[in-house]
Amino acid sequence: MQELPRRTGFSGPKLIRLLARLTDAEVPESRQSPSDRLSLWLGWTDAIALSTALSRAPASAPAGARPDEGAGAQESARVRASLEQAIAGPKPTVANRQRGDLRAPPQDKRKAAEYAEYATYRQRYVSLQQTMEMSIGTLRIRLRAMLAATTPEMTQLAVLDAVMEQGLSARERSLLAGVPKLLEGHFTRLREAEQAALTASADGDAAERPLPVAPGTWLEVFRKDMQTVLHAELDIRFQPIEGLLAALRDC
Repeated sequence: MQELPRRTGFSGPKLIRLLARLTDAEVPESRQSPSDRLSLWLGWTDAIALSTALSRAPASAPAGARPDEGAGAQESARVRASLEQAIAGPKPTVANRQRGDLRAPPQDKRKAAEYAEYATYRQRYVSLQQTMEMSIGTLRIRLRAMLAATTPEMTQLAVLDAVMEQGLSARERSLLAGVPKLLEGHFTRLREAEQAALTASADGDAAERPLPVAPGTWLEVFRKDMQTVLHAELDIRFQPIEGLLAALRDC
């Protein structure tokens, strides 16, 4: 199967580079600094909350045993492994296929037709986004609690992280909600490219026919691409967790 053209020159986060390559979209390099872009995402109420948190003297950390940083790392690793397993999907079953399982489609061509509608993959992607958001949000709260139990400075950092999460979560959700729509275009282009290749293989002269194409190959390509995009999104969503873990190690 002939691959669609893929762009390679764009630099940026892995998720953005993947989407630009898969959609063949022209993504201009931003000339704004990260701080300037961040200021556009935060409302005036968020700015007030941040200013208050930064100007307030660090409160004394609660007395008691310090949390084990290793416990935070282990819990983070457990959550990430669980999410990666969810992206890989369960073992193939009829029910999983109807839900758009990301594993390989069945060999039976008639059953494989169940996979040819994008709605199941959109539903699968949105469901995984919701799972990531809930699991990582809960983990983030737990890590902030661990951080707040160490030093006054780390307590202040935990407050800042909570303010940033509240201020940016809606914007993050809105932007990431557009990923399934972008993947739909990739899904359609792959399917049409294979159909064109199959038609050319059937209609052309024997000497001029392209190499034979196995029907359904395009769908396996799409499924692998979708998994790669999900892993890249997981990397972005996990960045605040990595920051909290680094703070726990430092203190």
